[in-house]
Amino acid sequence: MQIDIDKERCIGAGQCALNAPKVFTQDDDGFSELLPGYEDALEGPTVKEAARACPVQAITIT
Repeated sequence: MQIDIDKERCIGAGQCALNAPKVFTQDDDGFSELLPGYEDALEGPTVKEAARACPVQAITIT
């Protein structure tokens, strides 16, 4: 599973970090970023839910 965050599109709503806190966090400016070692937390539906919850669809999962 590949996760991409469009930094140009992200508005820092934080829905990704709320839905998948073991995968996403927010940087010092409030924008989404992947946590180190996030690959270990990709099991289950939370990552896809986090992508769906993004109000600007800044997260792509392939």
